[in-house]
Amino acid sequence: MSFIRRTPLVNGGFYHIFNRGVARAPTFLSRAEYKQAMLTLSYYRYAKPPVSLARFKEFSQEERQQLLNSLQKTEKLVEIVAFVLMPNHFHFLLKQNKDNGISKFVSQFTNSYTRYFNTLNERVGPLFQGVFKSVYIEADEQLIHVSRYIHLNPVVSNVIREEDLLAYPWSSLPDYLGSGVSAQIFTDPVLSHFKSPQEYRRFIFDQIGYGKELERIKHLVVDD
Repeated sequence: MSFIRRTPLVNGGFYHIFNRGVARAPTFLSRAEYKQAMLTLSYYRYAKPPVSLARFKEFSQEERQQLLNSLQKTEKLVEIVAFVLMPNHFHFLLKQNKDNGISKFVSQFTNSYTRYFNTLNERVGPLFQGVFKSVYIEADEQLIHVSRYIHLNPVVSNVIREEDLLAYPWSSLPDYLGSGVSAQIFTDPVLSHFKSPQEYRRFIFDQIGYGKELERIKHLVVDD
């Protein structure tokens, strides 16, 4: 599937990117699928991975680590500022590093993951809706609020309970709070506005009730 945009996304710009499954169908059905999506995100943020992700997974652990070490010295299409994977959709907060970087990154992510999902589930055809939606981030305040919206999504969408948010493994929130194991999240643009990760945590949890109310009425104010 190609992703052709009428308005080019600009280098250095921050964008909220989101898309959902065709006909709102589930896109992540198991832990294995979520883990595959996380690996796909990490791998295809780089501008020139030398092999496909499927080929990469055939390598030994030592060979994988050597390739990843070399990739870390190369250019990235995007910086991943925040993300969440939900049962039938995803949200990314991205900074574009190279021309068409976001479009290429999202295309590679969705195409690679769709091939994996279709093979695993014996299905054919597109998994996600057509061209992804994007919102340009115009100010720092908008940036931090979008990060909160993304990190609260599992709760306000009633996928998990509020008390389980910190244990939700399919988002970048653990990276913001110091419990993440990945190095793929570019937290500085958001966390630079807070004195500590604990202050950001309070910022997240202080607005859960408000976020739930927005989710309940968003169909009244958003063209969906």
